[in-house]
Amino acid sequence: MTRIQKMSLDYHFKVEQESGSFMHAFFGFNGTAGVWRVSAINESGGWKDRTTVEDMDLAVRACLKEWEFLYVGDIRVKSELPSTFKAYRHQQHRWTCGAANLFRKMGWEIVTNKGVSIWKKWHLLYSFLFVRRVIAPILTFLFYCVVIPLSAMVPEVHIPVWGLVYIPTAITIMNAIRNPGSLHLMPFWILFENVMSMHRMRAALTGLLETAHVNDWVVTEKVGDVVKDDFEVPLLEPLKPTECVERIYIPELLLALYLLICASYDYVLGSQTYFMYIYLQALAFIVLGFGFVGMKTPCS
Repeated sequence: MTRIQKMSLDYHFKVEQESGSFMHAFFGFNGTAGVWRVSAINESGGWKDRTTVEDMDLAVRACLKEWEFLYVGDIRVKSELPSTFKAYRHQQHRWTCGAANLFRKMGWEIVTNKGVSIWKKWHLLYSFLFVRRVIAPILTFLFYCVVIPLSAMVPEVHIPVWGLVYIPTAITIMNAIRNPGSLHLMPFWILFENVMSMHRMRAALTGLLETAHVNDWVVTEKVGDVVKDDFEVPLLEPLKPTECVERIYIPELLLALYLLICASYDYVLGSQTYFMYIYLQALAFIVLGFGFVGMKTPCS
């Protein structure tokens, strides 16, 4: 899980943010290792807690006030990745739900703003918020975890090669550019991200529709200095029954069952060869559904 997070975050920092700084003088500030001018914060309306991505909220408002952002990539600071799958799920829910909710709250404000160019409005509204924060998680889940498996059972449905192979391959290569040494892990990254797309889609719809859990805030659990050098691998420790139950995620296991049915149908009766991919994706849902990723979650 650590290596997979590294691949995703490397793309986020070194591609999304650096290109945003270079092309548009804007990128989504994510609260880590950032320096702000006090005047920029005050002029942009200050710190607001109306969404769970208050750092991104401030960045968008500052951009609309024509403040420019600079990404400095040669400065390194210490940070920590979520070490449990539970903590990672909470983090991704907060990021995805908050960004979709910010799109809902600021969409019209961006359109009607007269202080920035149409090009920057387009980047903010369409590319930065709508495509990356709303459409991407929904489309990823529906296409890879619903449409492809279902098409294996419905021979009348034909998926074009460009949608099935070319575009996914291009996206994978883009994410692999920053991690040539982790190229062998890309299949695991794809399967893991497809599983997480279910969680992110739910979070995006929650933020977009502003349902009951839109402002749920769970602080990401950090291990920090508590971990010692002689700390044993938690997954090798025997788990108590209560801890095993807490590691089980029912939605992932239900979807794994659906994928297994689709793959088995395609293998026995279907004319496609999708079953090879679908079986692997079902296995990924099973592994994550039983919590066999990251450190163990302690009994609460």
